[in-house]
Amino acid sequence: MGEIIDGDLYRKVLGRYPTGVTIVTATGEEGPIGMVIGSFVSVSLEPPLVGFLPAKVSQTWPLIEATGMFCVNVLADDQQGLVDSFVRKDDDPWASVPFQLAASGSPIMEGAVAVIDCSIDRVVDAGDHWFVTGEVAGVEYSEEGSPLVFLGGAYGRFESRS
Repeated sequence: MGEIIDGDLYRKVLGRYPTGVTIVTATGEEGPIGMVIGSFVSVSLEPPLVGFLPAKVSQTWPLIEATGMFCVNVLADDQQGLVDSFVRKDDDPWASVPFQLAASGSPIMEGAVAVIDCSIDRVVDAGDHWFVTGEVAGVEYSEEGSPLVFLGGAYGRFESRS
């Protein structure tokens, strides 16, 4: 095959590509579940499919997978604090997050700029991650706010030049 790619160089190169910041949610037996995901993508318009890539070592992904459903909450640029809460896991992040339930029963976080409610379509092995596709069952968006963006280890916002 090809040459071995240096891991540090690979991260630096990929760090030059901005990603949106999402929290993928579901409701499990113990209540709401959520995980921060930057590797979210539109897969297909017909049928409507989206995808994301949870790490195989994730302790949260199996809980979401068991529900058969998930909701992608596209965070607004003023919601970086939510990311910190879900990544740290010091306290229950849901204690301070207002939300309502989507048709699937998955949490929709107040203030998200877009929401995509899904049922799990496929889970495919993708190296040290899973590639999860979801069949879109419902969508919402807000005209207000800018999406939270991650680039080169820092958070920011999108500003249109038009």
